[in-house]
Formats: sequence, C-alpha cells, structure tokens
Amino acid sequence: MKKKVCALLLSAAMMACGLTGCGGTDANVGSSAPATDSKASSEASSEAPATDPISNLIAATTGTVELTVWASEEDQDLTKNLIADFEAAYPDVDFNITLGAESESTCKDTVLVDVEAAADVYTFADDQINELVKAGALQSVSATYTYDVATSNVAGAVEAASVDGTLYAYPMTADNGYFMFYDKSIFTEDDVKSLEKMLEVAAANDKKVAMCVADGWYIYSFFKGAGFDMSLNADGSNSCNWNEAGGTDVAQGILDLFATGSFVNMTDEEMATAITEGTIAACVNGTWRAATAAEAWGENYAATKLPTYKVAGTDTQMSSFSGYKLIGVNPHSDNIGWSMLLAEHLTSEASQVARFEARGLGPANINAAASEAVQADPAIAALAEQAAYATPQRVGGNYWSPAQTLGQILSSGNPDGTELQELLDTAVTGIVAPVQ
Repeated sequence: MKKKVCALLLSAAMMACGLTGCGGTDANVGSSAPATDSKASSEASSEAPATDPISNLIAATTGTVELTVWASEEDQDLTKNLIADFEAAYPDVDFNITLGAESESTCKDTVLVDVEAAADVYTFADDQINELVKAGALQSVSATYTYDVATSNVAGAVEAASVDGTLYAYPMTADNGYFMFYDKSIFTEDDVKSLEKMLEVAAANDKKVAMCVADGWYIYSFFKGAGFDMSLNADGSNSCNWNEAGGTDVAQGILDLFATGSFVNMTDEEMATAITEGTIAACVNGTWRAATAAEAWGENYAATKLPTYKVAGTDTQMSSFSGYKLIGVNPHSDNIGWSMLLAEHLTSEASQVARFEARGLGPANINAAASEAVQADPAIAALAEQAAYATPQRVGGNYWSPAQTLGQILSSGNPDGTELQELLDTAVTGIVAPVQ
C-alpha cells in the first residue's frame, strides 16, 4: 500500500521541539529536546508536553502502528527476534510490523521501482546510498531517541552513511572489507608487517601468498595506499589520478611483487581451494573466507591488517575499500517517528552484539566492536585494524573494467612490455570516461 507523502519541515524551531509526522497514524520524530505533535488528541494537547521524545512519540500515537521492514534472507530469524524485543519495550502501543526478505545487494533497485511503496525500514549496502538519497528514498537522521548514531559508531561507518555531510542511515555492520589471512606456523607477527618479507618467507617454505590483483576492488589498495585518489563525481562519472607523477612507481611495485614468483593472482574460489590444499600460506580476502582458513590452519589460523609494500624503495601501507551495511528509513512512511526508533533499535549496541553472536557479522558500533568476543575473532579484529587505512567504496560503473584490465596486465608481468605510463593513461581514460 502506498504511503502518503510526508513533508518534513526541518527548521531550527521545529528541531527544538521535535519533528511532526504527516499522514496516517501520525507520530513525531524524536530529538534531544521535548517534542509536541500538532495532531495529538485534544486531551493530550491540553497537558504539558512529555519531557523525553519517546514519551512524546507514544503520547502522539493513536491506533495501530503499521510498519514494514526489509532484511536479508540470512537475517530473518535475528530480525524477527529484535522486532519482538522492540514491541515488548512499548507494551502500550499496538504494533503491526511486517518483515519481508530483500537482499542488501539488490535493495536499491527494488526501492527505486516505487519509493513510496517500499518498506518503512530497510537494509542496504553502503555503496547504494548516493542513488537512494538522490531519489528521495532516505529520511535524514535529523533527530534521535535512544543513542547518538554519529558518535556511537566508527567514523568510517558514519562517513559511509552520510552524503554531503548529512547522515542518512544507521550503521549496522562494518565487515565488508579485506585484510590479510595467514598461517602463523609459517609467518611471525613481524613477518606479516611487510609484503616483501612475507614473500621471502613464503619462498623459503615453498608456499605462496595470494591476492586477486586483477580486480578493481583489490588493486585500489596499492594506489590509494600510495596517496593516489579515485572518487565518484555527482554525475556518476569518476575522478582518478593514478597516472600522475609517481603512479608508475606504484605499477612497478606491483610488478616487482609478482616477479618474485611467490605472489600469485587468484580469485576467491581459487584461494579457497589453495588454502585447503596447502599451496598458499597467506592471502588477502574478507570475512566470508574466515571459516575456510580457520579449518585448514587450525590453531595456526591468524589474521591482521594489510602489510606494507615498497614504492620506489619506500615502505607504503596498503589501503583498502571498506564496506558497511546500513539501515534506512523511508521518508514516505506514515510513521516516521516509529520507523526511526525501530531503525535505532535494530542497529543499537545490543543488537549489533546479537548480530555478531548469531551471524559473525562485524559491528559498526564502537562499544560492540571493542567487546572481548569481537576482539577474540581474528578476522573481525583484523578488519577493525585495517579500518584505519580503509575508505568507503564510492565509484561509478566505468571504474571496474579498466581497473580489472590494469590488474590483469600487471599481475601477468606486463607480458607485452607496454610502457607503464601508457598502461596507466589507458586505464585512467577508461575510468574517467563520461557516463553514457
């Protein structure tokens, strides 16, 4: 059922007294100050306003609160439990909350078919946020009820949930990135600080170190780590300076790594097989490959941030793309206040801990990420360590193919002997091409 369009007037005066919802069962949005509701009953309006936004929201609510939530198929059971906890927390309110299944990876496409008919609360991958905001599909987090979203979550997650400095979503996880898995019977903690040292040790033990360099998601780590940029423009095109002065040093550094014979380009599936067969003793990958490495290496399974590599003789920390899962609120919801409060509940510290315990997903919440249980998980702890060198994935579609081609050429040793400047110029021309 389509929701009525709600015009939210975000003036400073209204922020002082909360936001007033429109249409359907009306309820005001929370804030740090008392709120009033223009549609509350005459009895409620004759009384002094409540001193906290949740009490004010409850007082302004009449009838059943109808909400629809979309979560991934894998998150259904946990989300059901969290919704039940939410309903139990407000026993005086009559809820009818419907849970539907929608993958975080495809959520944007489904929402944009008909924004007004989309769920009140939905989960999505952070690289979809620009298009969702542009389409008017996300309510800004302009007020809060139970915790401060901006200060309770890691900076990278808050950045990923924001557009042009405005927070538009609630961070839920911070685990879609990559780092270094390794077999600590082969490598010491000092060895894994340097990729060159790792390759030396691997060769001495007849092992390999793997990374999917022929992939735009991973080759980015070398250039960004060396201080080069790749970013998304407002029109969906990209800006990229990999071919500027010093870029060829990065390309040569990648060639030097592969020239050792101990650094190999592998896809995720190839790495899984190689880990099991024992041909690689370390690899760059993500949390989804943790179980494979843990099973193969047993008590010797370990993980850490990405190492340094040499650029023109200088040790350079590898960067990475970071990825987050976020929860958004549909601004066309008939129950904006309750939608925002539910989004807070689904992404609270306790809920993020529960999500880690149930599914092993890394928390974005600072306190949850610092818990003993999370820190004891090698993959999640390594991802948190790498977060200091990671940036949210914000790229246009023209990035992927040229970056992949560049990675394929370099990981193959530049078999045609093409001048490195020419290779980079060609890649950048493709990456920054206008959007058709």
